[in-house]
Amino acid sequence: MVLANPTGTWTADDGAALYGLDRWGEPYFRVGAHGQVMVHPRGERGGSLDLVELVKELQGRDLSLPLLIRFDDILEDRLERLNTAFERAIAQYGYAGRYQGVFPVKCNQQRHVVEQLVETGRRWHFGLEAGSKAELLIALSLLDDPEALLICNGYKDQRYIETAILARRLGRRPVVVIEQPDEVERIIAASSELGAAPYIGIRAKLSSRSTGRWGSSVGERAKFGLSIPDVLASVEALRAAGLLEDLRLLHFHIGSQINDIAVLKDALQEAGQIYGELTRLGAPMGYLDVGGGLGIDYDGSSTASAASTNYSLQNYANDVVATVGECCEPHGVPVPTLVSESGRAIASHFSVLVFDVLGAGALPGAVPPTADDEPLILRNLRDTLAAVERTGADAGDPADPVSCEPLQEAWNDALKFKEDALAAFRLGYLSLPQRASAEQLTWACCQAIASRLEALPLGTPIPEELQALAAALAGTYYANLSVFRSAPDTWAIDQLFPVMPIHRLDEKPSRLGSFADLTCDSDGKLARFIDRGQAKPLLELHPLREGEPYWIGLFLGGAYQEVMGNLHNLFGTTNAVHIRLADDGRYSVKHVVRGDTNAEVLQAMEHNPDQLLERLRIASEAAISRGSLAISDARRLMAHLRASLAQTTYLEG
Repeated sequence: MVLANPTGTWTADDGAALYGLDRWGEPYFRVGAHGQVMVHPRGERGGSLDLVELVKELQGRDLSLPLLIRFDDILEDRLERLNTAFERAIAQYGYAGRYQGVFPVKCNQQRHVVEQLVETGRRWHFGLEAGSKAELLIALSLLDDPEALLICNGYKDQRYIETAILARRLGRRPVVVIEQPDEVERIIAASSELGAAPYIGIRAKLSSRSTGRWGSSVGERAKFGLSIPDVLASVEALRAAGLLEDLRLLHFHIGSQINDIAVLKDALQEAGQIYGELTRLGAPMGYLDVGGGLGIDYDGSSTASAASTNYSLQNYANDVVATVGECCEPHGVPVPTLVSESGRAIASHFSVLVFDVLGAGALPGAVPPTADDEPLILRNLRDTLAAVERTGADAGDPADPVSCEPLQEAWNDALKFKEDALAAFRLGYLSLPQRASAEQLTWACCQAIASRLEALPLGTPIPEELQALAAALAGTYYANLSVFRSAPDTWAIDQLFPVMPIHRLDEKPSRLGSFADLTCDSDGKLARFIDRGQAKPLLELHPLREGEPYWIGLFLGGAYQEVMGNLHNLFGTTNAVHIRLADDGRYSVKHVVRGDTNAEVLQAMEHNPDQLLERLRIASEAAISRGSLAISDARRLMAHLRASLAQTTYLEG
């Protein structure tokens, strides 16, 4: 269970520390004096919003929970921090080149998001990366800066390549990255057909291996990239076709969410040498794309765990700049313009998903009334409970290694009597109500023992079995969201995101629990939570209060979650809103994106809502004719159905 601070008084700062807000939240999320989460969209530059008050006001605008709140100022701040970090590193190491990043559209394809990034990044000529024809169309329509790069990755057919070539004539700067050996001939054929060529890049498979969740996706067996023999063959094919002068970029990628900076250094050294060799082979080059992988610290531990990083943004920029410079300058190779495809590091922080708790389930721990003819098994359980209750808070002496012995003995007895009760029920000696009483008494013993364990002095040795009682008493909190729609990585790859109440942080949480979502799927749950470099199965939570909402925030989910979510149980997108902080401390709602209605998700599955209504109208008329449905009830049924089609897929009050 939750331990109080040494003074015995719980404060908002204790709440922030418990959930790691003071670690992973900097500089955008902090705790307010009254225990609510405060959002600082501009970081240290000032200005803040009370997240709880913001949610209340957005509800007043008819935006129901779950609600995805996007803070455009955070997106802008992340982009500025990335570019500033490289500018500092370039100045520190006297690097003769520059940095020019791109945002991978696959990370978040929402129109308002990509538009904001393009507009904000204009001063750095920040570009986009496309991994499909659809993403290429997005990038071509939005990226109108002739100096910004358009990195073209992914599988490419002839139409894809020809589109990129024509885009160069349009005044864009597309770089078609060769990721499969057979793409070379398609580039040559398309260039011959159109009498022009795109800028060309080559993605190399490095021998350097990554670590963490995506470590197996790179190396010699990687899905994309050319082996060194294929790189050389491609160079010669381009030379023979007269296209070597268009080879301008070397690309590599060593996995998403790089957690250990040492892995990046090895890859940079290898890529730096390959880049130098390509220039010596006669390619003009000019750009080195270090790919994605710039990680973020989800759990605030600053370690090389899967949910963290052992480096900062500035460390990353320093190592990229310094290592590439060391590879090129001693050999007289002009240093390249440095490119990165940092999507996670740019987009993760800017959105917060807020959802409400609909209710909470708990174990049956109420003590049942005593019956006159109670069997011995139940009397034994009542005696065990009475013995626990007689055990005072002073049952343990910190100096006594067996101070918990009475509590351990009581728990062993309770478990044995419960098993006896189950055996007696199976044999027909206990009734169903008596079995229910046995379960209630067992959990009452568990609660009483856990309560006395909390009262023991700090440092008291507690047996392992008794340490697990708090988890055994954990409750299930029913959340108004779909994990598969809004946080699919928690289900698919066990990704950890910070999850916490956005209010009541100045109140000591007294329960442990996990979240079950609205879907009828046992995997629809949040049951892994951050805990300083590792995961814990339960989260400290507050008891629900009658008539009061309990709001939970899922943070750092702005990358990938929105675009990878699915329609499990036909739960669609949530309402989303873009918030901008004004200079006077107020905020403005820049964009409102309404979540999917039931009609829209039905149409996505090729169901016709009008036809559905007509079928049900016919069925109701038949029921009226049979006399089983009144006309007034039929009217109400059809009104409910029409209203449901127009409503969001999530539960409303």
